[in-house]
Amino acid sequence: MKQLTDTLPDYGALYKSGLRTNEYQLVLSPHEELRNKILAVKKTFHETYPGGYANFVRPHILLAKFTQLEMMEEKILHRLRLAANGYHPFKVELKNYGAYPTHSIYVNVITRQPIQGLVKEIRQSQRLMKYDKDRKPHFIDEPVITIASRLQPWQYEQGWLEYSHRQFTGRFVADSMLLLKRRTGDRAWQIAERMEFKNLPVNIRQGELFA
Repeated sequence: MKQLTDTLPDYGALYKSGLRTNEYQLVLSPHEELRNKILAVKKTFHETYPGGYANFVRPHILLAKFTQLEMMEEKILHRLRLAANGYHPFKVELKNYGAYPTHSIYVNVITRQPIQGLVKEIRQSQRLMKYDKDRKPHFIDEPVITIASRLQPWQYEQGWLEYSHRQFTGRFVADSMLLLKRRTGDRAWQIAERMEFKNLPVNIRQGELFA
């Protein structure tokens, strides 16, 4: 016998379906010269091993990704600003390549601790980023810069055979993070806001929280 709740529509889901929803990514972005260097590697890879998924978006280190109603954006930005205000600029070192068998190749991010510490700070706002029980925010604990993903088996095998012996070096100072967004279903990302790391004292940040 069906329960009454089995036959009633999910009014919360119906309400959300009528509102604007965005996908979001929180990232660290290298300086322009290093971005161009990484982008050249990505293009060379896909020219050598064509087919599959070619993604030439601005190279970055992904910190978190989530889907949320646009009406929640300002509340999320407020919390992320507080996290950025309290965090310190730090140097990020890149060296050579790594892989996720059997589908992705990336640039290794040698600097782990300050990035993981930043992700821990961001995770404190996860309640605001949760859309529903099926679409929860995803936080990245192992930072990388992706060169190629969703590879076909032959692309991965041949590509990794080459790139596992290649060298790459780069470094940049992470002095801010970017919140990127796009309308669900769109392809192009836009910058919602750039948030500088200011290393402000706790008492000032707490004052901002209740401002």
